[in-house]
Amino acid sequence: MKNREATPLRGAGRLFRLNRTQTFIFLCLLPTLLLVFGFTYFPILKGISVAFQNYSLFNLTDVHFVGLQNFRTVLAGDQFKTILKNTALWVIISLVLQFVIGFCLALLMRRSFRGRGVYQGFVFYSWALSGFLIGIIWRWLFNGQIGVINDLLLKFGLITERIGFLSDPKWALFSVIVANVWYGVAFFAIMLLAALQSVPSELYEAAEIDGASRFNQLFHVTIPYIMPTIISTTALRVIWIFNFPDLIYGMTNGGPAGSTHILTTYMLDKIVFSGDYGQASAIGIICIAILALFTTFYLFATRAEKAGDF
Repeated sequence: MKNREATPLRGAGRLFRLNRTQTFIFLCLLPTLLLVFGFTYFPILKGISVAFQNYSLFNLTDVHFVGLQNFRTVLAGDQFKTILKNTALWVIISLVLQFVIGFCLALLMRRSFRGRGVYQGFVFYSWALSGFLIGIIWRWLFNGQIGVINDLLLKFGLITERIGFLSDPKWALFSVIVANVWYGVAFFAIMLLAALQSVPSELYEAAEIDGASRFNQLFHVTIPYIMPTIISTTALRVIWIFNFPDLIYGMTNGGPAGSTHILTTYMLDKIVFSGDYGQASAIGIICIAILALFTTFYLFATRAEKAGDF
């Protein structure tokens, strides 16, 4: 009986032993694991700890634990409600327009026609540029004095005097959203075009035999078939738009008077101009919490068991 009980223990001990092949594989993976930990998980853990400290770049000799004080200061700030509203408008309007325009372009590009390659290159061009560079380009386009957009509106008689798109708080958020829509349309066009090309032609033939119109085919064949792609790309795009301060910084730096600040630009503002890493980290944790809640609710609401399939 004693020998029979000791055998499983010796067998269990072997689970923690690596043979030469397994040791070699582990050593090959070790540098990658260390890099991932050093550049991904350690900064996350460090950022979480800093959020609970009085960590100011201008007073590094007085770093100490302050509990939830950074969160209270951020949430009680005068700008925070406006920033939350701007973030919601920035994400929702950008997402809806990007999806609708991108889906329409994908439908147009699905069929062969002369110059299709040039047309696709023109549509996908924006996705090859960096967000900050796009912000600079659109800052010149929206310039109140020499901007092309003002010139076109004047020539077509739509306005009688130049508009300060980026200097007027009433127009600034609208302007950065327009630029973001232009940038993000390419993503939906690329992903939805790939999904549309995977729809079997037999489904359309069967729908035509049943007398379905093009409109009915769109809503009863095309969209249901590519729904997993729509769900996954929409979720990804919400996260990317939410975490996309580059374009706003390139166009307005969050101005005028903070009217174009979203949560991520506000976080950068705390770092660059205030040097307050504690409050910036607190804003970062708030962003993570919001995105986690959104992703959970979104996937639950859409019942997206296959949301990762393309």
